[in-house]
Amino acid sequence: MADAAAELDEGGIQRTLKDLFAGAAGGVAQVLLGQPFDIVKVRLQTTTRYSSALDGATQIFKNEGPAAFYKGTLTPLVGIGACVSVQFGAFHYARRQFEQSNSTGNPANPTLSYGQYYLSGAFAGVANSVISGPIEHVRIRLQTQPHGAQRLYTGPIDCVRKLSAHEGVLAGLYRGEAVTILREAQAYGVWFLAFEYMMNADAARNSIKRDEISQVKIATYGGLAGEALWLSSYPFDVVKSKMQSDGFGPDRKYRNMRDCFAQTWKGEGARGFWKGIGPTLLRAMPVSAGTFAVVEATMRTLK
Repeated sequence: MADAAAELDEGGIQRTLKDLFAGAAGGVAQVLLGQPFDIVKVRLQTTTRYSSALDGATQIFKNEGPAAFYKGTLTPLVGIGACVSVQFGAFHYARRQFEQSNSTGNPANPTLSYGQYYLSGAFAGVANSVISGPIEHVRIRLQTQPHGAQRLYTGPIDCVRKLSAHEGVLAGLYRGEAVTILREAQAYGVWFLAFEYMMNADAARNSIKRDEISQVKIATYGGLAGEALWLSSYPFDVVKSKMQSDGFGPDRKYRNMRDCFAQTWKGEGARGFWKGIGPTLLRAMPVSAGTFAVVEATMRTLK
């Protein structure tokens, strides 16, 4: 309670800058830990060439070499750093707004309800989707393009230029934005809710301040929150990947998000919405653990 009240007294701009910086640090850790898992996930979602995650990883390594696991890394390294920065900045901004509202009725206890934690996370996800939509679109195009001389894009800038040239920025670069917004709102609502629930429960159970919770526990709670994030939002992610790897013009398979959902259900059934969930969950634990551990450590250092 005292921690929350102290944060309300701190300068809003100063607090937001700290949140943004800590989030950016967590975003860099997230990309470096998760990129090899992510390329396997995207390949499984968008092609039928691989029988399993292990088969996909083996073929990528054999046919394209170890560097292939970091294809398209430059875009997320810069972009995801910005995305996670926005996520944490927007989450803590929304959280403080709820705390200020709650403190009006009960100044001694501005603590959020868990519904408010979810809404704060969902707000962070929607704010983040403006950046994450085109960044992930570019990353998916680079990850799924043919290898070697047949590749379609020479790099992120060339990919942005060509995607924008097809159907314009909104229909080209921002393809799949509607389902991206749905995914981000649900995913980050659950992500932050799960993490804050476990952190608050630990502090209450052991009668300690949040800052006294060990880094090992923070990483563990962060990892579990990552599993919850993907289990709650994965079907949206599959549809997003399908739409953002789809062709243009006469090669286009899906007219819109609803058509993509319908075709996936008709052609693959419920299982089609969970393709690639194995490597995703395997990736989620270390990536989310590392993200929260780095963010919390950075915020404690800045204090």
